[in-house]
Amino acid sequence: MTPPARLSAAIEILDIYLGGQAIEKALTNWARRSRFAGSKDRAAIRDIVFDCLRCRKSFAARGNGETGRGLVCAHAAADRNLDEMAALFSGEGHAPAPLSAEEVASLFQTQALQNWEVEFDLPEWLSGEFSASLGPDDATVASVLRQRAPVFVRVNLTKTTRDQAAASLAKDGIVAIDAERAKTALEVVENPRKLAGSDAFKLGLIELQDASSQAICAGLPTAKRMLDYCAGGGGKVLAYGDLNTAQLYAHDANAGRLKDLAPRAARAGLDVSILDKQACRAQAPFDLVLCDVPCSGSGTWRRAPEGKWSLTPQALSRLHEIQVEILKEAATLVSDGGCLSYVTCSVLKSENSQQIQRFLDLHPEFQLTSEMQFLPDRDGDGLYAAHLTHRGVPA
Repeated sequence: MTPPARLSAAIEILDIYLGGQAIEKALTNWARRSRFAGSKDRAAIRDIVFDCLRCRKSFAARGNGETGRGLVCAHAAADRNLDEMAALFSGEGHAPAPLSAEEVASLFQTQALQNWEVEFDLPEWLSGEFSASLGPDDATVASVLRQRAPVFVRVNLTKTTRDQAAASLAKDGIVAIDAERAKTALEVVENPRKLAGSDAFKLGLIELQDASSQAICAGLPTAKRMLDYCAGGGGKVLAYGDLNTAQLYAHDANAGRLKDLAPRAARAGLDVSILDKQACRAQAPFDLVLCDVPCSGSGTWRRAPEGKWSLTPQALSRLHEIQVEILKEAATLVSDGGCLSYVTCSVLKSENSQQIQRFLDLHPEFQLTSEMQFLPDRDGDGLYAAHLTHRGVPA
């Protein structure tokens, strides 16, 4: 496909998304209808679409409308002059139609955008809480969330070293360098789409995992029996098992999320017991219970920008309720002297420190022993962790 044809495809996909279809479904359905598109075409189109979602409000303002065409026009004009834009938007073959006078005026305007939320691409209803949570860092973090996220892998230190893993990746044409945030982390700076087919991945030398997530796992307390209570795909329990000698257990309210954990654990050389809720109670107490709870994902909106626009006040309120309920359930599974670790990939205080204070007010048998907060930046995603020690039944 030519570059103009890729822009036309992105416009089509974004219009379907703006019409109410989930972006992953829109991308998948387009690919099924478009067998002529090769893997490089699909990857390039996906990049355009996700860039447009990260900057949806500002691109709509620059592109003369919140449509697929408006978003893609603004994306294309970000680093091109009018002549280059005219060559892309020629209307010839599979290229998008030529730019109108109104589009040209909007795309190449010099005045500032109309307000803070548009400039920094945030839902208007959320901007107050976002700024209250981040203080003077609000504009910096909002700007970071408008950019593509770096790609990190976790090196399985029980099998290899960072240098050896990087050398293995290099044989498959993948360039990876040491990441600063975690001693297990490599940043993939060239050919990240080759990772799944690499020998390092197939042999269990690496796993895809953000560097901040790896740092959170490295900061968990040591335990003899560790339960990942909201395990999902199991990335954190596997990371923990690589760094600690412990009996490992995993649970998720949606058992389907755990379907890949067994082969992933086998590839990593770890034994993880999967438990349903009843089995969690039967196996309790655990001296470490990790709750990586459902959240807004606001610290990871670079990777999943659709979430920024689908979040509503009602959905955030419901997430608050779910987080409270999970903490309440998990607290009953922790041994005396054990640790309840609460983790989100959010930058919002209402999901982080405020939830912890709410829990401690109702559960004096726990005390906060440490907190950790990463904001999304060049070194990783935005994550929060709080470690709560069970100090016995209150008098």
